[in-house]
Parts: sequence; C-alpha cells; structure tokens
Amino acid sequence: MFRKYPSKGYAWWNNLSIKQCKMNYYSTNRQTAEHSFKESVIKGLPQDKGLFFPQEIPTLPDTFFSQLPDLTLPEIAAQVLAPYVSEDLGKETLQQICQEVFTFPIPLVEVEKGIYALELFHGPTCAFKDVGARFMSRCLQAFAEKDKPVTVLVATSGDTGSAVANGFLGLENIDVVVLYPQGGVSPIQEMQFTTLGQNISAVAIEGTFDDCQALVKQAFSDETLTQEQNLSSANSINVARWLPQMVYYFHAFGQWKKLNQDVTELTISVPSGNFGNLAAGLLARKMGLPISYFVAATNLNKIVPDYLESGTYKTAPSVSTIANAMDVGSPNNFPRIQELFGQQFEALTEVVKGFWADDEEIKGTIRLVYQNNNYLLDPHGAIGYLSLKQLLPELKTQGIFLETAHPAKFKESMEEVLGQEVALPEQLQAFLGRTKQVTILPNDYAGLAMLLRQKNKEGTL
Repeated sequence: MFRKYPSKGYAWWNNLSIKQCKMNYYSTNRQTAEHSFKESVIKGLPQDKGLFFPQEIPTLPDTFFSQLPDLTLPEIAAQVLAPYVSEDLGKETLQQICQEVFTFPIPLVEVEKGIYALELFHGPTCAFKDVGARFMSRCLQAFAEKDKPVTVLVATSGDTGSAVANGFLGLENIDVVVLYPQGGVSPIQEMQFTTLGQNISAVAIEGTFDDCQALVKQAFSDETLTQEQNLSSANSINVARWLPQMVYYFHAFGQWKKLNQDVTELTISVPSGNFGNLAAGLLARKMGLPISYFVAATNLNKIVPDYLESGTYKTAPSVSTIANAMDVGSPNNFPRIQELFGQQFEALTEVVKGFWADDEEIKGTIRLVYQNNNYLLDPHGAIGYLSLKQLLPELKTQGIFLETAHPAKFKESMEEVLGQEVALPEQLQAFLGRTKQVTILPNDYAGLAMLLRQKNKEGTL
C-alpha cells in the first residue's frame, strides 16, 4: 500500500497531522502484531523472527527532488524520515537528532569519467555505519525509561561493532554487547569496540559472523530471556539503523545531478554483506528516487548474485575474504528487499543486478585504480567499482559506487596489496595502544544467555 503525501513547499510534511504521520511496522513473517516505530526500535526483532517493515511507503513530491541538490544532509534526513518516525519522535526532536547525526561530510568524488565514489567513511569510526548507529543511539536515548535499562545486542563482522559502540558510548541507561567472530575482523576494527569500556562490552565468539548473527537471533526469540531483560538489536535489522541509510542515497543523487544536469540514467553499486544498505537504497527508490538500477556487489559470499541468476535462494556457510565486512552467508536483510518488490522475482531482477568478485580480482582492482586514477579503494569499494566497469556498458548509464569504509581500516591487507604504507586517519590513530577488554565464548547459546543474565544482574561483564 503506497500513499502520496501532499506537496506544499520546502518542508512538505510540515502540514501533516500526527494522525497522518502515524506509521506502524509489521513483521515480514506476518505472525505477530504490528508495532509503532518506538516499539520496533526497542524490540529490535519481531517475536516470529521476521523483520519489521513499514506499513506504508510514501512517495515524495516533485518539489522535494527539485530542491534536493541544494539541501543539506540534516535537511534531507528530516524530510525523508519524518513519515516513518514523527509520531514517536516529534518534528523538533527529529530535526535535532538529524543535526546531531549528520555532522560529517559525505562527498561524491569522480574517480573517472562517468563513475563516482560516494565516500561514506568521514564519520567518527570511518565507516558508513556511523550514520545508522548514531541515529539509532539518539532514538533509543529518547525512548529509554529510567527504570527499564536497555541492553543492545549486536553482531558484527567489523564496522557495525565499532560504529554502534562509538554511537552509544557513555549513554545513560543503555548497555551495548558486541558479538564478533574471534580472529574474523581487522585489528583496527577490533580495537574500535574492545577498548572503550564504560557501557560497551565485547564478546569474541569461537565461530563465524553467521554464528554470531544466529546467537543474536536466538536471544531475541528466547521468550524467557526477553521477559527478564529489555533487549534491543543495533544490527541493520533494527529499523532505526536501517531507515537513516536512505538519506545518503538522496544526497548522492542531488550531488550527482549538480554535475550531470543533462544525464538522466544512473546506477548505484552497493557493496553488500547483510544487505541492509542495499535495502535502504531500494526503499529510497520506492519513495521516488530516480535510480535506474542497483547492483548487489558481493565477494565470494555470493548468495544473492546466485539467486538473481538462478531464482533459487540458498544460504551457505560464510567464506573469509579480504572484504571481511561482507563475509556473510545468510544475509539478514534480504527479506526486506523481497518485500519491497512484493515477492516478485522478475520485478526484482529488472532493477537489481548481481555481481561478485574474488580476492585476486579485488586486489588487482585496488592496484589498477590507484595506479591509473590515483584513487585508493578499500576492498569493499573495489568490488563496487569493478561491478560498474563491467556492467555499465550494458546498462548504458553513469554509475556511483559506495566507498563504505576508509581503506586504512584494512591497513595490513591494503599495504600487502599496494606494497607501501597506508596512513591512518586521525579517527583511527586514537585507538592505537589501548588495552582490549574481551570475553571469549564458544559458539554456544547457553553460554551467551548465562553471560547476559550475569551482566543484567551485576551491571557488567
């Protein structure tokens, strides 16, 4: 069900009543009651193990798109997110949150003629997940009740953990527990969420990211545990992490349009692991963002590209690669993408194109682009760039790929590829020399549940 809201000037939602802005969220498994935005954020996951999905998707008015190239990131965010959150946050609170979240630039950089990089790594942890994590932290802070402390449980393959940990650091009444595969993230990524202390706890699981993700899901479906504790998730499965990622797609299009006023066709390539980022871009498209195609760009964990080619969706054990943030064999957010297309495979494949690359292709692309264009790709962005190089001649559009993390977050891998030192930005230098604080657990739910109960009782791991 889609609703077109009235177009009345710059802030088109100013004239909407609270009743008009009411937005509930249903489970993609449709086995549980609808929830408000506030309830969905705090709960994280529906009890039926589905994903929360907006009851309605608004179509933005033409006036918004005509003004888009000149709007700031906070202005875009406040307008795009209003119909999804305004009943529970209110207009003034939403505007304040957007001003606090979007404090760093997200530049569009031309790498070569017709291909641009959207640099999402200028935030505090040098990764695109800073946007969603910071937005969610402010939402939970607004919703948290003093007598009901919230425990945020999150699985990470690298960047989610650092972004969430830093986004929630020091917030009262909210504790964060980060699960990550032992030895499965880069040393710098690990330092970013294991050295903070305060309300941030790190748990290394003897397994893969998929194992960590499965443990988080099991915790949320454990009715006894959820009755004892106020659990919430900060993975992109949480609507407050997922929805704000739409904002930089609108921003990217506005900046691209400034540079290409006479060009109408655009493809965006999204390096994808859990597929929340791509799902956010496709939601933006459903709201009216005129993107012709999206590319689901992956590494050897090519579950979705295989599905787009064969029509058969089959998860698999994750494979370790140089692009570790995308080492996901069971993408959590893909059901949202299917929901956006009404479970219609043909409609999905008309818009979303699949692509994957192995480690040698990734390394070769990093070297080639640095030599020819003097632009340093991270391993994930390299897959996005390579997908455009191969697909754009057929699609006949210009292209934008997302640079999802700063190359220096993968310092050892990058230096091995390039044969030279990669300097750390100031944000990452701050974590050097700190002491890690980590609890190591086997891949066993009983042990995690016991740890969470102990934490809830004692207030610390």
